[in-house]
Amino acid sequence: MALQLMGLQQINGSLVVFDHVKNAGFDELVTITLNDGTVRTGRVVQIEGERVVVQVFEGTNGLSLNNTTSKFTGKPMELPLSKELLGRIFNGAGRPIDGLGEIYPEEYADINGQPINPVARIYPRNFICTGISSIDALMTLIRGQKLPIFSDSGLPHNKLAAQIVRQAKVADDNGQGFGIVFAAMGVTNDIADYFKSKFEENGVLERVVMFQNLANDPIIERILTPRCALTAAEYLAYRCGMHILVILTDMTSYAEAVREFSSSKGEIPARKGYPGYLYSDFASLYERAGMIKGCKGSVTQIPILTMPNGDITHPIPDLTGYITEGQIVLDRQLSQEGVYPPISILPSLSRLMKDGIGEGYTREDHQAVANQLFSCYAKVADARSLASVIGEEELSPSDKAYLEFGRQFEAHFLNQAENEERTITQTLDLGWDLLALLPKGELDRIDTVLLDRYYDAYRANRFRKKVQHMNTAKSDEEQA
Repeated sequence: MALQLMGLQQINGSLVVFDHVKNAGFDELVTITLNDGTVRTGRVVQIEGERVVVQVFEGTNGLSLNNTTSKFTGKPMELPLSKELLGRIFNGAGRPIDGLGEIYPEEYADINGQPINPVARIYPRNFICTGISSIDALMTLIRGQKLPIFSDSGLPHNKLAAQIVRQAKVADDNGQGFGIVFAAMGVTNDIADYFKSKFEENGVLERVVMFQNLANDPIIERILTPRCALTAAEYLAYRCGMHILVILTDMTSYAEAVREFSSSKGEIPARKGYPGYLYSDFASLYERAGMIKGCKGSVTQIPILTMPNGDITHPIPDLTGYITEGQIVLDRQLSQEGVYPPISILPSLSRLMKDGIGEGYTREDHQAVANQLFSCYAKVADARSLASVIGEEELSPSDKAYLEFGRQFEAHFLNQAENEERTITQTLDLGWDLLALLPKGELDRIDTVLLDRYYDAYRANRFRKKVQHMNTAKSDEEQA
């Protein structure tokens, strides 16, 4: 039941306090009308008897303790939903900012979402192809999974996010659609313009729903942004039967907004000043990914976060790693060497990868190739450490082969042009080309049957290419 009040008891930052409010509900939507007729919105964040604290989304500048009219609507904040969301751009609170007018809703939904019964969840299967070899082969993104990207300031995570949006596609065997919900939190104007222009240039904006909260927007709106984005994703997935990939960037900005909000309420801080409920707050967002029985669609998440000072033990990446099913870690040294995307292979993984690849999904040799590439690249690190002590000339033939493998792996497998899209077949073929650099006896993570089927063919092909290259070079030299 709606309740209307005149005046405020107290104003503290983005919070206002009301007294003598009966039957208020947590997260209830409140409309606040200023003396000049301007309307602002807020939500109930704290209830102590009849004393209620409301968080104002647009800030409290200009509010009067005496002449402000407030209305408790009796319902939580809801987002208008329809398939018209696709191709549109909204602010962090879900209001259109692209000049195309309001959404004509088919329904409204609470932005906090509905809890998913664990029994109703379907185990994630089948992969989403990003067209990026290092991700598709070694840390495969599975439909319904949540797989974060751990980055650092100055690394090209924004470029990687835009590339994933442009290239991502799902194995579409039932004619179902595929869409992207992109939420940017606390970004600068130039980064927001970068994403928008990239989506328009590549013709993918029509399948993207974009929510953006700028750095100079209220931090309260930043807390709403991922919730609005996930509400839109759930509607498109579970009501419209689409496969939706949600990209959230940057979760560090979101966490800092939560910390600032917690501090303004006077709550006791925990690690690094973040509130003790940061884990459950993250979980309320990340756990909205998945697949549900009886629904054709799915929600897959890629949260992107910048690790403060590159510290992977910081509370934000630490808690994120506990909730999600793996991580993709970007490496500064690889970036400085000109490798793009600079994905650090050894600390990266996808825990659900094994259940969505192989025969019937990608290719029968996928798991074996991934295991062997991981193993060989780990030995590359050992060989480089030894070479730094005794020199490369003193290494054994085996260690020299691993050094060459490492150079070729980073130059041709990890390194990929921003506009280059590789199929899973091209990626696995490239993996075999690299493994053919090593003696057959070194490949101890591949079944003998698969090794006999693929290794000799790729090694012969490599030698054939080498001979052709030498003949071409010799012919050019003779002509010169």
